[in-house]
Amino acid sequence: MSLLCGYLVTLVTFLYKDINKLLLLSKNTMTSPKEAATTRWADIDFENRVWTIPAENMKRRKEHRIPLTPQAIEILDQIRPQSERYDYVFPGERDTNSHVNLFTANAAIKRSLWLKDELVAHGLRSVASTALHEQGFDSLLIEACLSHTDQNEVRASYNRSDYLEQRKEIMGWWSAYIEEAAQGSFFMSKE
Repeated sequence: MSLLCGYLVTLVTFLYKDINKLLLLSKNTMTSPKEAATTRWADIDFENRVWTIPAENMKRRKEHRIPLTPQAIEILDQIRPQSERYDYVFPGERDTNSHVNLFTANAAIKRSLWLKDELVAHGLRSVASTALHEQGFDSLLIEACLSHTDQNEVRASYNRSDYLEQRKEIMGWWSAYIEEAAQGSFFMSKE
């Protein structure tokens, strides 16, 4: 499965340069395409290297903090000159007061000869989950990276941690894996 994960990450990295940064940010932060497309500059804390998605923008209506890796910061720095004067990191083409179309990432993948009918942008999150589980990362932390609810209802009712500090290692490994896969190397161990 690691080979398949690496292959998919590599293909998406080189898809359509105009939306490459959107896909790369989504991949590096394990966010959905919608979350990446609707990112606001005001939600990015460069000093603390954290992206906070407000509760109203989340499916579960709970704020989600994402540790930003050096690779994610680099992507944002590359986008900044083009869009920092707007509210959204990825402003709309026709209306810069809005965000890029939510279907942009999927449209690019569907136009790809390699991935047509095989993958949607949201599916990149499952690729991340699979690769991280294969490396032996803690399932609870992986689910926290994906902003999923703890399936243990009793534990979830008492535990309010978002595991931000613990997720930094996972996010760092994942971003490094994406970089390696883009270079054609699909095998990278946690150690």
